[in-house]
Amino acid sequence: MTDQVQPSETSAIPTKPTSASRTTLSHIMTGSDTNLLGTVHGGVIMKLVDDAAGAVAGRHSGGPAVTASMDEMVFLEPVRVGDLVHVKAQVNWTGRSSMEVGVRVLAERWNESTPAQQVGSAYLVFAAVDADGRPRPVPQVAPESERDKRRYQEAQIRRTHRLARRQAIRELRERRAAEGIDD
Repeated sequence: MTDQVQPSETSAIPTKPTSASRTTLSHIMTGSDTNLLGTVHGGVIMKLVDDAAGAVAGRHSGGPAVTASMDEMVFLEPVRVGDLVHVKAQVNWTGRSSMEVGVRVLAERWNESTPAQQVGSAYLVFAAVDADGRPRPVPQVAPESERDKRRYQEAQIRRTHRLARRQAIRELRERRAAEGIDD
């Protein structure tokens, strides 16, 4: 999805602070969540990440938002049956109709009083859409803390890399097509 909303459409939308849409989704992991190794399946964690990020994107944009891409999903530690998983998400950056949502995944034993430890992280891009599935404008995010400002700046770097990668791939495919290479 691309941002095809006209800039004048976003000027009437007030900005929203980072905290306005920040959320935490918590879920206890059960036997039905496991993979063949007996730990929680990465796909289960990815779904929780997408669910939390989608809630944040919908809250921030004030309506439907769809997953456009997942830039990065890092699994730091395995999650086990009986872990209480907390998925913390917030909008890091906004474009005209797109938003980057950063997600931290933490886990703690359900029956222990030890602090939760980070077990994963992810960055997703969501596009706000109207009833016809077309891009619609989103409020700009207003970073509130130094951490929010750092996340905003890092999100801009990821966006620049995403766009450069997309352009390089497009140019490579065009060059191969011009050379008569059909893949």
